[in-house]
Amino acid sequence: MLEEIVIAFQSYFKAHRFIKKHRLWKWIIIPGLLYMLLFLTCLYFFGKTATGVVDHISILLKDWIQRVNLGWLSFLVSIAGVLLWFMMMLFYFSLFKYLFLIIGSPLFAYLSEKTESIMEGKDFPFNLGQLVKDIFRGIRLALRNTLWQTVYSVSILIISFIPIVGWAAPVFNLFIECYFYGFSMLDYSCERHKLSPAQSIDFIAHHKGLAIGNGFLFFLMHLVPFIGWVLAPSYAVIAATISVYHQKEEF
Repeated sequence: MLEEIVIAFQSYFKAHRFIKKHRLWKWIIIPGLLYMLLFLTCLYFFGKTATGVVDHISILLKDWIQRVNLGWLSFLVSIAGVLLWFMMMLFYFSLFKYLFLIIGSPLFAYLSEKTESIMEGKDFPFNLGQLVKDIFRGIRLALRNTLWQTVYSVSILIISFIPIVGWAAPVFNLFIECYFYGFSMLDYSCERHKLSPAQSIDFIAHHKGLAIGNGFLFFLMHLVPFIGWVLAPSYAVIAATISVYHQKEEF
């Protein structure tokens, strides 16, 4: 799996060179600006909600902590509050991410197809009916992934309340986030090669490293304000297409 994660990382650098070489910036900037605006808006409201929940729990526990009067317990509760806030922000972000995947599904499907057509040196004939099928397939899988990720995230959220053990919860949750986002990016190529949803799930399950690596770089780009937010979605699509392209003999 580690080798596949490295391949996924390398695919981002290849995607950057690919975009420059073939002048695909218009397919990057326009959806990227929309993504950035939505991201900033949701980040503001998500942050207020998460902070309000943590503050409310802290108030409920304040009297009990004062009665117990144990400094180390107060410290553990403070750490747990920070971890809870971080876990909630990841959970909110995952919901936002899937919302944007559903909205941007037509563009992402087209961008993935355009990338492979350039790599193959041939055009894939435009088919409106197929595009509509691709969109609904993407929406179905996004909803499916949302359900499963919610189950995993809620389970990890419960674990995060356990002192010390719960400190590792954000790390596990981040890996789950990376996997499911990368899954969505890889599936555009799987669908184009006529894999059914079940076959696509099986293929990506056997190439978890590609999904995790793609999703991890997507999240990492968010550490670069504005520029990273604009570039992250389309770079993820193109990088996923490049990484799957070299595995297509398995289809």
